[in-house]
Amino acid sequence: MILWLLIVIPLLAAPLAWWAARASRLLTLWIALCAFAIDGVLSFIVWLRYRVPEHAIQGQWMLESHTPWIPQWGIDLHLGLDGLSFVLIVLTNVLGLVAVVSSWTEIRERQGFFYFNLLLVLSGVIGVFLALDLFLFFLFWEVMLLPMYLIIAVWGHENRRYASFKFFLFTQAGSLVLLVAIATLALLHRDATGAPSFDYHDLLALSIAPSTSWWLMVAFFVGFGVKLPVVPLHTWLPDAHTEAPTGGSVILAGLLLKTGAYGLLRFTVPLFPEAAQTFAPIAMSLGAVGILYGAVLAFAQTDFKRLVAYSSVSHLGFALIGIFAMNRLALQGAVMQLVAHGVSSAALFMLAGALQERLHTRDMRRMGGLWTSAPRLASIALFFAIASLGLPGLANFIGEFLVLFGSFHTHPWLTALAATGMVTAAIYSLALIQRTFHGPLGAERELPDLSGAPFAVLVSMMAIVVWLGLYPMVLLSTTEPILPFLHYLGPSTPNAAPSQPSDNPPILILQPLPHLSHASTR
Repeated sequence: MILWLLIVIPLLAAPLAWWAARASRLLTLWIALCAFAIDGVLSFIVWLRYRVPEHAIQGQWMLESHTPWIPQWGIDLHLGLDGLSFVLIVLTNVLGLVAVVSSWTEIRERQGFFYFNLLLVLSGVIGVFLALDLFLFFLFWEVMLLPMYLIIAVWGHENRRYASFKFFLFTQAGSLVLLVAIATLALLHRDATGAPSFDYHDLLALSIAPSTSWWLMVAFFVGFGVKLPVVPLHTWLPDAHTEAPTGGSVILAGLLLKTGAYGLLRFTVPLFPEAAQTFAPIAMSLGAVGILYGAVLAFAQTDFKRLVAYSSVSHLGFALIGIFAMNRLALQGAVMQLVAHGVSSAALFMLAGALQERLHTRDMRRMGGLWTSAPRLASIALFFAIASLGLPGLANFIGEFLVLFGSFHTHPWLTALAATGMVTAAIYSLALIQRTFHGPLGAERELPDLSGAPFAVLVSMMAIVVWLGLYPMVLLSTTEPILPFLHYLGPSTPNAAPSQPSDNPPILILQPLPHLSHASTR
C-alpha cells in the first residue's frame, strides 16, 4: 500500500492542481509542491522503517507489494523497493520541487494544465522505478511520454512542434522495440512452463537460447538506449532540451534520461547476463564515443541550452561505461554519476531559463559581461560548470572517477579514451562561463540577480553536490548491498552462483559480480 501511495499521490494531485488553477495560481503551486514534499517524506519513512540490513545482505526487497491483476496473462501488480529505487525516487521528488519552482514565473498560460502534466510525468517515473512486472513497467514507461510531449509542444519555444514530434517519434519507436521484446519474453516463459509471465523473478529464472537471448538483449538495449541517450540514438535530445520550457528541461535531463539507465541496470543486464557480457565491449565503445562526440558538439554550440544538452550526452556516456564494465566499483560510479548529473544538469537548465527570462535569448553571442550585473547567478553558474567538468570534492568527480577506476581493470585503452572526456568537459564548461559572464556587457541594461525561491533552490542543489562529493558513502552504502543482485557472471561462472567472501578487498571490489536475483518475500 505504501509503495502505491508513492505513485498515487502525484497522480491524484495532478487533476487537483488543474482544477485549483481556476481559483488561484498560488494554490496550484502549493498543491504541486506539497505532492512532491509528501512523497519525499513518505519515501524516507519507508526507508527508515523497513530497511533491515539482513534483508539487504540476503537480497530481499526492502518493501514489496504483489497483487494478481490479469492472472490468465501472467500480469500482476508487482512493486518492489530497494536501495537503487529509493535513491532514484528521492532524486525524482527533489527535481520535482525544482521543476515546480523554476516554472512558476515562466509558465503564464494554462498553468493548471502544465502542472497536471508535470505531476503525471513524475508519477510515471516513480512507477518505472518501482515496477517489478514488465507489463506494469511498460505501462508506467508510456505514462511518462504523452505528458512530456505536451509539455514540449504546448509550452515550448519557437520550434516546439518539430522538437516535440521528434521526441515522440524516437521514444515511441524505442518503446515499440521494448514492447516486442517484453512480449517475446512472456511467450518464452509460456513455452517453458505452460503459462505466460511478465514477472521479474519468473523471467530472471527463465532459460533462454543464446541466440534468442542476444537479440532480446539488443532490443532491450535499443529501447532503453533511446532514452539514456546512447549515440546514435540521441538525436531527439538536443532539440527537445532546447525547445522545452525550463521545468520540462529539468525533468528531461534530471529524470527521464535516468529511466533509460535504470532499465539497463535493472532489466537488460540481469535478464540477459551472458549476452550482455558479450555485448559489453560494444556498449562501452558507444559510451566512449558518446563522451567525445557530446563534448566536441557541446563546445561548438552558441545556444546555452543546446550546449548543456550535448554535455548530457557526454556525461551519460560514463554511466553507460560503468553499467557494462561489470564490476562493483564501476557500477557504484555509474549510480553516483546518474544522481550527480541529475542535480547539476537540472541546475544548469534552471540557470539557462533564468537567463532567457531576463535577456529573451539563449544565444551566448548576445551575452557577456553579466558577472557584474548578476553576480549570484554568475557564481552559481560557475559552480555547476566546474561540478560538471568533474572538479575533485564534488559529486560528479566521484562518479566519473569510480567509473574510470573500475573500467581500467578490464578495458584500459577504452578507459583512457573515455578519460579524455574529463579534459574536453573542462574546455566547453569554461567556454560557457567565458562567453556568458565575462567580456564586455552584452545586455543593454542591468539585469535583476537571482533571489527568492529560485536562489534558495539552487543553493540547496549546490549543497547536495558538495555533500555527495565530500561524503559519497551516504549514497554508496545505500546502493552497495543490492549490486550483486543486479549483475553479472564471469564467462565460467555458473549463472546463479553466489559471491564468495574474500579477504582481499581490492580484488573483491574489481572482480565480476555474480548474477543473482532478488529474493521475493511473497
